[in-house]
Amino acid sequence: MEEFRLVIITGMSGAGKTQAVRALEDLGYFCVDNLPPALIPKFAELCSQSAGKVSRIALVVDIRGREFFDTLAQVLEEMEKQGQVYEVLFLEASDEVLIRRYKESRRRHPLAAQGRVSDGIVRERARLEPIRGRATHVIDTTGMATAKLREKLTGLFATGAQMQRMSITVVSFGFKHGLPLDADMVFDVRFLPNPFYVETLRRKSGVTPEVGEYIAKWPVSQQFQERLWSFVDYLIPHYVDEGKSHLIIAIGCTGGMHRSVYIAQKLYERLRNHGYKITIEHRDIRHNLPEPEMKC
Repeated sequence: MEEFRLVIITGMSGAGKTQAVRALEDLGYFCVDNLPPALIPKFAELCSQSAGKVSRIALVVDIRGREFFDTLAQVLEEMEKQGQVYEVLFLEASDEVLIRRYKESRRRHPLAAQGRVSDGIVRERARLEPIRGRATHVIDTTGMATAKLREKLTGLFATGAQMQRMSITVVSFGFKHGLPLDADMVFDVRFLPNPFYVETLRRKSGVTPEVGEYIAKWPVSQQFQERLWSFVDYLIPHYVDEGKSHLIIAIGCTGGMHRSVYIAQKLYERLRNHGYKITIEHRDIRHNLPEPEMKC
C-alpha cells in the first residue's frame, strides 16, 4: 500500500498556490482548496482509513479563510501531539513581484479590499509568520517560471515512478477520419508517394515490409525523415524542461493505412532506441482492413 502523505499548501497571496495545487493534482494528489483548518485532522483521518484509495492529499489553506485561518497553527500543533504526520509547503515572493502579479490579474488582495495592495501584503506577511516557521518546504517564486515551479514540486512530491522521463505516444491517423483532438504535434505526410495506387500494396498496411520499402525508396521520403528526426530531437528536451508529463505526436495521411503508419512506426522505433518511455497507436488501420467473412 502506498505511503499516506498529507501536504498543506499555504503562503502569500499571489505567490503561486494555484499553480502548485494544479501540479500536485497532476501528480495524483486529492486536492481541496480553502479548507477550514479545524476540518483538517478529521479529513486526514478519513482519507487515511480509505484502504489506500486516497493516500495523497494536498490542502490549500490561506488567508482567504479569514478568522478560520488564524486557528491553523493551533490545529497543526494538535495534529503533532496526536501523531498525525503532515508537510507544510509555504510559497512566497518579493513584495514587488506580488504587487505586479496583482496588477496584472486586476484582483483585490484579501486583506486590502478597499486599500493598497502593498498594505495588504504587509498585513499578510505578519499573519503568516507563525506558519512559515512550521514550514517543511519554503519556495520563493520570485523570478520563477511556472515550468520551473512544477519541476521543483515534482522533485519534492512525486513518487519514484512519476520521476521517470516524460512519456510519449506516437499516433498514426487518417485525415478523412478526423484529427486526434489530444495531439500536441501533428505532421501531415500526404505529400509522400502513396502505396494505395500500387495494386499489390493497396490492402497492406504501413507496418508490412513491402509497403515500407516502397515509401522509403523515394528521395522525398528519406529527406523528410531526416528533417523530422532532427526536429523532434530538438523539441522533446524542451517539453521535458517545461515539465510536460505526456507528449502526443500524431502523423497523418489520407486514410491512415500506409504513409502515416510507416512514418509513425519509424519514429516510434527511433525514440524507443533513444530511451524514451513510448507507446504507439495506429488509430485508423481498422477502417481500412477488409470486413471479416460471415460465418453460419
